[in-house]
Amino acid sequence: METFLGIDYPTWWFLVVGAVFTGYAILDGFDLGAGALHLFFNKEESRRTALNAIGPVWDGNEVWLVIGGGALFAGFPEVYATIFSAFYIPFMLFLTVLILRAIAIEFRSKEPMLWWRKTWDIIYSVASILIAVLLGIVLGNVMQGIPINKDFEYEGGFLNLLNPYALITGVTVLALFMMHGATYLIMKTENRLHTKLRVLAKNTSRFFVISYVTLTMATLIYLPQTADKFRANPWLFIVPVLTVLTIINTRRLLEKGVFFKAFLSSALTSALLLITVTINLFPNIVISTIDPAFNITVYNGASSQKSLGIMLTIAAIGVPIVAAYTIFVFWTFRGKVKMDETSY
Repeated sequence: METFLGIDYPTWWFLVVGAVFTGYAILDGFDLGAGALHLFFNKEESRRTALNAIGPVWDGNEVWLVIGGGALFAGFPEVYATIFSAFYIPFMLFLTVLILRAIAIEFRSKEPMLWWRKTWDIIYSVASILIAVLLGIVLGNVMQGIPINKDFEYEGGFLNLLNPYALITGVTVLALFMMHGATYLIMKTENRLHTKLRVLAKNTSRFFVISYVTLTMATLIYLPQTADKFRANPWLFIVPVLTVLTIINTRRLLEKGVFFKAFLSSALTSALLLITVTINLFPNIVISTIDPAFNITVYNGASSQKSLGIMLTIAAIGVPIVAAYTIFVFWTFRGKVKMDETSY
């Protein structure tokens, strides 16, 4: 098996896919969180300001989801086929609300009628909430495993996916995104809306802490085997320890009013949580609850060595370009929201 820097190609591609989805969680996470908070803003000006805070970046943030899906398909076709067939209904619902959310953002301010704007406000907020919860449900099921047979075919039904652990994970993802989104909006707003968001950020951070503690307890109950790797490799405990510290630090920075650092700390929390998931899964990607022999791993689910080698080269060129473009967009539209004739 070919390697680069002592790491085999399938593992490298697993890390690439993980990094891209982490980028998506951090970037689209804050604008989904902003959408989930949208109905907390009562005034028309406040809602327009909140929309324009994410206006220049929300569609670019979703590019990371497209890249992640493409990377998964290219590097792990077995995983792609199994995941998308098992989660067919959640993914179809996800795509539907993703489209509705985009339409709501673009259509909301096209007409002045109050009923028109309120309708799209509700669609935008509900869609943002559903997207976050659905992502969490998928993540929760991937963590605990799904019933797949020796042919990597899903043998469960839709209701199997709506289990307690997956639902708790969905609520936790929503809480994380709401905290992340509130922190981002604080940096982009002024005056009364800024003051209101400071309160919302503190409340959503409390919501996330409660959800995180609940999810941790649920993990110990439903997935006690997740502690095995940490017992076997004590140095890995640095990841959950850092996660707890970043959560505490985010709360501390919000209290102190250091909002940019709080946003970075919130982003780091998202990354550390996904790193924890990666540690628990590896070398598996999809765990079979029927028989561990049916697990899809980074090795039996990967493309050929030649394909992975070519794609790693492409990724080494393409991902930094997308990252650089993302940084450029955020730098260009830095600072507080200023309304003009092109605003939503």
